[in-house]
Amino acid sequence: MKVLLLENIHPIAVEILEARGFEVELRPGSLSEDELIAALADVHLLGIRSNTTITPRVLEHASELLAIGCFCIGTNQVDLAAAAERGIAVFNAPYSNTRSVVELVIAEIIVLARRLAEKTQRMHDGVWDKSAKGSHEVRGRTLGIVGYGNIGTQLSNLAEAMGLRVIFFDTADRLAHGNARRVSTLDELLAEADVVSIHVDGRPGNAGLFGAEQFAKMKPRSLFINASRGMVVDDVALREHILSGHIAGAALDVFPVEPKAQGDEFTSVLRGLDNVILTPHVGGSTQEAQEEIGYFVAGKLAGFALQGQTALSVNLPAVQAPDLDRGYRVGYLHINVPGVLAGVNQALAEQGDNVIGQYLSTRGQQGYVVTDAVDPLSDDVLKRLIDSPHTIWLRTWQA
Repeated sequence: MKVLLLENIHPIAVEILEARGFEVELRPGSLSEDELIAALADVHLLGIRSNTTITPRVLEHASELLAIGCFCIGTNQVDLAAAAERGIAVFNAPYSNTRSVVELVIAEIIVLARRLAEKTQRMHDGVWDKSAKGSHEVRGRTLGIVGYGNIGTQLSNLAEAMGLRVIFFDTADRLAHGNARRVSTLDELLAEADVVSIHVDGRPGNAGLFGAEQFAKMKPRSLFINASRGMVVDDVALREHILSGHIAGAALDVFPVEPKAQGDEFTSVLRGLDNVILTPHVGGSTQEAQEEIGYFVAGKLAGFALQGQTALSVNLPAVQAPDLDRGYRVGYLHINVPGVLAGVNQALAEQGDNVIGQYLSTRGQQGYVVTDAVDPLSDDVLKRLIDSPHTIWLRTWQA
């Protein structure tokens, strides 16, 4: 099987996949839609990061593609519904770079509160500006976290250890960590927080979540941080509130439009503003995080291709089956209608096969059943299942 890895994915992924018998091609940058279509003609597994967009047109032409690994947290760069319709599994790394993002945000809170970005720039310009004006400790101030998932909760824990009070808002029912306090509305959080940090996902409903109205409701001279998704924030509105003095400082690691390749020009209305930290989408870009992501996602891709594992897939029914150490395995992705599983078991019974284990999950309009048996399915049984109008794909493996 052939694997294509784009966007400087960590070499550990290459090592893992090659050790499992895959042929791996590693490319440094992202590809355009037309370039992807040409590159994926004979590729079975694709690895990307956040700058490569997988459209329905790309998937339509990728006839050999089995799975996509997003070597990052987000998956909004992939049309998940189109991938699921074609039975292409998508995996990501929802936990691997959590600590790296949190440490960046903690650093930014301190740098903004102390106005260190301005201080260091003036020193480089030869200006000695020894003053406490506008410089504050973070101890005792209130951090408002919007989105209390994996990153938000870990940020909550570290912030409390530094003496910050933590409040959070999330549309999901989340358990508060430590002394953190849930607030019932976003407006309540904005009115109370000295620092607002955004940690929401890339679902379409979060587009434009933070605009002029939300900035106006923040406390005067508060700080703003976005290390989630660029489309969440209206950067023009943020610029206006920074220039007016209402927002005392901001740090952004993500942007609505980001350069495609290393060294490309970065344009933003936020360039050149005092006490504004701009970083090139590096929240998870530490050596430790990238190695962990490479290890995790490569393992998921290999597990799917070689064993039919879909645990933690973001778009197909998630089945966690044990490694196949004896016998034969059949993975059957099908349209989720009554009677499909009964038909599979009837076929097995008719040929007198002994089932070792069976694992089933459904997700929306799809079902996935993994069946381990002592003997392989006969050609007649395989053809009957493959020819079923409910079949999306059927694959077999041998221990």
